[in-house]
Amino acid sequence: MKNKRQEMILDIIARYPVETQEELIAKLRENGFSCTQSTISRDIKQLHLVKELSDGAYRYAVSKTKAELDSSDRLQRILHECCTGCDYAQNLVVLKTMPGLASAAGAALDAKIDPLMLGCVCGDDTVVIIMRTESAAQDLYLEIQQICK
Repeated sequence: MKNKRQEMILDIIARYPVETQEELIAKLRENGFSCTQSTISRDIKQLHLVKELSDGAYRYAVSKTKAELDSSDRLQRILHECCTGCDYAQNLVVLKTMPGLASAAGAALDAKIDPLMLGCVCGDDTVVIIMRTESAAQDLYLEIQQICK
């Protein structure tokens, strides 16, 4: 139940500008989850959520630590150098690389620390990335497309 609730929290804050724990609890109730403020407070801490300024108001978002920012730069460099193509279907993203470089791309993707990414399976020149939702797969696909140009 906890994992499903936390997945729903991540989905909610990605789709809605949630400013307070009370708003988050209300959105969770709309989606069939009943919980207390203390439970939400623990979830926020475990998910490393922070409040960011967006459109003039503070809203919950996933934290971007220095390690995540460094891994993002590394991911961009690796994908820019080795990516030969990318596509997605449902919740899967398929990344084509130059021969022998799929493992490097997969490791960089895994280091990205994306709560919507379940993991990667790497071959010699192909990485299959499993996302939690189809919309997350589409977002990652678009991100990779921008990097690989």
